[in-house]
Amino acid sequence: MIEVTRLNGKKLTVNAELIERVEELPDTVITFTTGNKIIVKESRQEVKNLVILYKKEVLCREL
Repeated sequence: MIEVTRLNGKKLTVNAELIERVEELPDTVITFTTGNKIIVKESRQEVKNLVILYKKEVLCREL
């Protein structure tokens, strides 16, 4: 799970495993495999970095 910020400033925790794509249009839109979309304050690169950190954390727990 990663924490992102909606445009209204509220924090939201989302399942990083369900992210299908992240686009900057110019706002950052996260599209999930379910078809749901959210707009967040973080940049596309920030979301990517959060997902990478999450994946690293998960992999370290499995070792």
